[in-house]
Amino acid sequence: MQPEIATEIHHQAGELRVRDLLLNALTVSSGAIDAISFLALGKVFSAFMTGNIAFLGLRVAGASHAPGGVAILVSMAAFAVGVYLSTRVVKPSEGSGMWPQRMTVALGISLIAHAVFLVVWFASNGQPTVDIAHVLLGSWALAMGMQSAAVRMLHVDGVFTTAATATIIFLVGDITNWSATVAERRRLAGVLVSLLVGATAGGLLLVHAHIYAPVLPFVITVAVVATAATLLRER
Repeated sequence: MQPEIATEIHHQAGELRVRDLLLNALTVSSGAIDAISFLALGKVFSAFMTGNIAFLGLRVAGASHAPGGVAILVSMAAFAVGVYLSTRVVKPSEGSGMWPQRMTVALGISLIAHAVFLVVWFASNGQPTVDIAHVLLGSWALAMGMQSAAVRMLHVDGVFTTAATATIIFLVGDITNWSATVAERRRLAGVLVSLLVGATAGGLLLVHAHIYAPVLPFVITVAVVATAATLLRER
């Protein structure tokens, strides 16, 4: 094998490992966000829209303990807007590389929504009223919609960072024929573990350091954007 080819293969393998670590980090962030959203913002999710649709059905059915309809709709609408905006940003570079520069741009823009959340959260001393909670849900759902759409453009099978259903399907489905590579199985398992870690961390922070809990997903996303901009620049 020519040295140039060997160097290129080694470089791509390194980029692949970095990409997978960044996807895991984003999943930790979304896990923490959903845990905090559910516990502190009216039992509504900011990232897991399947759950919100189920909650909306319960609300329509008149279930007494269903989350507020406005909160559910705000979260879903903001998530959809985030998906639209991120897709407009990332779509032109779809398929252009392992981690297109426009994906980093989209995640960077999502940090604005994260920052708005933190400003409003700290302004309310971590004890938002119902109306303020709607603003917070909208901010985080917008960020999660942008993250979800950006990650989807990578076309990494079974990895969405904001939901685990597809990941479980891909991982468990592979047991039937063991067709996936070790790296693929590790990637899928890593996403599931990361979601659990994020939800656990978000819950613990909310209990033991309530006011600072939302800082975690913001810091993680900042680190992802900075790392991607430095190590996964398009060549």
